[in-house]
Amino acid sequence: MKITDITLDRLRLELDPPFHAAWDPVPRRHFDATIVRVHTDEGITGIGSGDTMDGFEAFRHLFVGQDPLEISRHVRAIETANFHGGHYWPLEVALWDIIGKVHGRPVAELFGNATKRLPAYASSGELKSPRERVATAHLVREAGFRAMKIRIDRDRVREGIEAVRAVRTEFGDDLDVMVDLNQSWRMAGDTAGATDLARTRAIIAELADLGVFWVEEPLPYADLDGFKRLRAENPGVRIAAGEMQHSTTELLRYLEEDALDVYQMDVVLAVGMQRARTLAELAQLKHRHFTPHSWTNGIGVLANVHVAAGVGGGPYFEFPFDPPGWTPERRDFMLAEPVRVDADGCVAVPDAPGLGVELDEEAVERWRVG
Repeated sequence: MKITDITLDRLRLELDPPFHAAWDPVPRRHFDATIVRVHTDEGITGIGSGDTMDGFEAFRHLFVGQDPLEISRHVRAIETANFHGGHYWPLEVALWDIIGKVHGRPVAELFGNATKRLPAYASSGELKSPRERVATAHLVREAGFRAMKIRIDRDRVREGIEAVRAVRTEFGDDLDVMVDLNQSWRMAGDTAGATDLARTRAIIAELADLGVFWVEEPLPYADLDGFKRLRAENPGVRIAAGEMQHSTTELLRYLEEDALDVYQMDVVLAVGMQRARTLAELAQLKHRHFTPHSWTNGIGVLANVHVAAGVGGGPYFEFPFDPPGWTPERRDFMLAEPVRVDADGCVAVPDAPGLGVELDEEAVERWRVG
């Protein structure tokens, strides 16, 4: 089998009303997605998505004409391309889709087949008042979720903590609550300083009193000693990070130093599926959790589902869900059916070969740009 071509469909969904993500200074009026299709001479096509693939045209020749099943070779080639360009892990996703289809099995089975369903948490994206966040939490609970994550902005810390307090008061132990401080990565142009360690320690101590399940990205990635200190000072609170850490070497150092309770590397946006699997298994050998970041479209969500289910990730899987602004219908507009959770708040591994992706070709054509 040979790769005959790699094509990119660039899509843009217009958002009305717009979605104002906590990490973005301006409301998002459109949502972009790039779909990667890897075509083969045997008629099997693999599908991937999750990152922009900007600049990939310069590297297409590294893969066309190669056997798509030689995945280790392709992972190393993608890493060399990433060094010179963007981040091309959606290509690896498409290759694993082909491998699953060739073998007639879901990719999760090839990655270890640890579970068929993952308990999910509703990952919020907007900053909302305590009253608004409680209203959203009711929608989250009605949808079946047993956990949700609330984002706290460094310039609106008090409001964020009060939102956590309001949800905890409303639901008690019926809903696990995570908190994301978003200090480890930035939007382009965001040059403001991170919250310093002293203030972060005070914030986490207050969140610990509210019984949060974990605190995510409390510090910049470079502050390894700070992460270790936060864990040591707050034994009842899990510390989570790593979602956009692209360096496997640095992630290995975090593991060696036992800096985190929860490792969150995204298999599409950060380190790829094969590398994430290795890191996840190493984390589990240390009795730490692997809960990948998955704030992308439905294809990227499924890629993370397959790796997490394959290795037995948990205790929860991130599921972007913040109604009414962010719903499966908006996130997965290119799919025939959005990825959803079931009545028990779990996301299931599709039983189709490969990733189980079925595109809505009419939607792809409608929202295609360029």
